Amino acid sequence: MKIIICGAGQVGWQLARYLSTENNSVTVVDNNPGLVRRITDAMDVSGVAGFASHPDVLERAGARDADMIIAATFSDEVNMVTCQVAHSVFEVPRKIARLRAQSYLDPQYSDLYRREHLPIDVIISPEREVAQAALRRLAAPAAFDTEAFIDEKVQLVGLSLGEDCAVLNTPLRQLSELFSTLRAVVVGVRREGKLFVPHPNDQLFPKDQTYLLVATEDVSRTYEIFGKSNPNTDRAIIIGGGNVGLFVAEALEKGARRVRAKVIEANRNRAEVVADALERTIVLNGDGLDMALLEEANIHKADAVLAVTDDDKTNLLACARAKAAGAPLTIALVNDPSLTTLLEPLGIDAFINPRATTVSSILRHIRHGSVHKVYSIGDAEAEVIEAQVMGTSPIAGKLIRDIDWPEGAMVGTLLKRGEILAPKGDTRVEEGDVLTVFALSIDVPVIEQLFQVSIDFF
Repeated sequence: MKIIICGAGQVGWQLARYLSTENNSVTVVDNNPGLVRRITDAMDVSGVAGFASHPDVLERAGARDADMIIAATFSDEVNMVTCQVAHSVFEVPRKIARLRAQSYLDPQYSDLYRREHLPIDVIISPEREVAQAALRRLAAPAAFDTEAFIDEKVQLVGLSLGEDCAVLNTPLRQLSELFSTLRAVVVGVRREGKLFVPHPNDQLFPKDQTYLLVATEDVSRTYEIFGKSNPNTDRAIIIGGGNVGLFVAEALEKGARRVRAKVIEANRNRAEVVADALERTIVLNGDGLDMALLEEANIHKADAVLAVTDDDKTNLLACARAKAAGAPLTIALVNDPSLTTLLEPLGIDAFINPRATTVSSILRHIRHGSVHKVYSIGDAEAEVIEAQVMGTSPIAGKLIRDIDWPEGAMVGTLLKRGEILAPKGDTRVEEGDVLTVFALSIDVPVIEQLFQVSIDFF
């Protein structure tokens, strides 16, 4: 595919990094020549300096024969106009725009994006995506990472192992023998900073960070086996009343299980806006690092503290202070992945990476074959891919053990005729089955090829 990425910021960088390694022709456009030079020096992509919405700039970027344009600049309006120009002047088939302003996302204005008006095929809202990620973390306190697949029937669960884990020093192949009815597969392990896909004879050790794909019905049992409890979150403190914090507070108010939340926002005017938008949530105006204010918010009674300001360092320090005050669960919003090394020393339980969350949202609309969903792991280290097997896919009709899976990939779960299964070597993959596959980034193109529909299908 020939893809134009508009915006060489964090999201644009990550997308270019992913897509340039997968036999795509990628061109990055940004009005900052320094960013363009940096990205073209670092990876095998072309670069054009200029305003992405200008027709002559898109012409130089190769828009006339582009298959897709991704508008991910910092300006909503530039992203919208870029898609309009790409459609009206260059007839680019697929247009994706990142929009932040909530007014543009109001359902009552959805007709705005029809082809005869403002032709955008896919709209990505970073704040809403991040808020959903935060809610998933709050719902699974025992996990440092979590995501749902196959219509919520499967969960990706990230668990940090402690000394009390019952399955330490046990070859993974024995887990399926010890717990024969458990539909959970360890698909990835991070040990001493390195992420790898384990072999059946590999063992787990304390301080390992493990990624499991689990049937949702078996998540509670999986926690017990791995020495984790998953207590309810009844009281939460949200530090930061921006769009993310407001979305989370609104969702907690509307949730089936009532969670009593308090929001701390430093800007007085914004605090008033948030207070007007919420019904039951208490909003406090002040610094989330102020211990007196945290005590006023009853930090010692909180089940979870979520720091989602627009400053990484504030989020990390606020969580560290909350942890020191006794908060059992702390979650920090961290844009800079290099800062995640501070999580363990500061005692922070989990983090949310907005860049990875947004990139995951965009990738699900780019992947080839019958891919339904993609979730990015870590700093572009791996992906979890949900894909359906079509009749002409190379893997259709084969036993799992007979499929030439790359070394850095593993099938976690399989949906067959409405039932979630833990795959075994003699499981036959059939047309209509839906698989979740964990794959290191270098092996993602191979996984795509395995699910690729042959030309005969058309």
